[in-house]
Amino acid sequence: MSGRTQHPAIERNLVLIGGRGCGKSSVSKRLARQNRSFMLFSLDALIRYEANAMTIPEIVEREGWSGFREREFSVVRRVSAFRSGALVDCGGGVVVDLDPDGQEIFSTRKVDALQRNGLLVYLRRDPEVLMKKVTGDPTRPALSDRQSFLELMERRDPWYIEAADLVLECEGIGKDEVAAEILSWFLDHQGDVRGTATTSRRAPS
Repeated sequence: MSGRTQHPAIERNLVLIGGRGCGKSSVSKRLARQNRSFMLFSLDALIRYEANAMTIPEIVEREGWSGFREREFSVVRRVSAFRSGALVDCGGGVVVDLDPDGQEIFSTRKVDALQRNGLLVYLRRDPEVLMKKVTGDPTRPALSDRQSFLELMERRDPWYIEAADLVLECEGIGKDEVAAEILSWFLDHQGDVRGTATTSRRAPS
């Protein structure tokens, strides 16, 4: 009888960030299959759990985006309390909060919490591609009544980059390859002391 497959030890959390439709959920599931030591958490699923199973559109309709961001911060703090092993599938707006005028700003509080015990990977894709993927999806409420999706993605891009330890250019690359590249990079860098430089690379074709 063959022994159980041994997976490399996980010493940090792994956090996937990026715009709507970039593939965070499907890539995170592949990562969880590639290394069974991960505990997979979807922030949106946790937010729905905390909101008594309300859908994301229902939460936004009742509480506005400001209420949703507060719920998001609450679950971010809880997940970030894990010292290692958490694989976190973040919603597209995890890097943002709202100012008093309702404009998006960089969320230092959420990013700091996620970085405390984790390495963040930005799955970067062309905003035009993302827009085509999410247009008409009833599970994704409109992000703003003032700015278009493309305008918001352009505004958020430098915030994703600022938050990330790895910026992975994903255009034209299969999700299996993206997951393999992320896992290889993570295992090589999970023991590193956090620096100020962001690594940018493209997964092998």
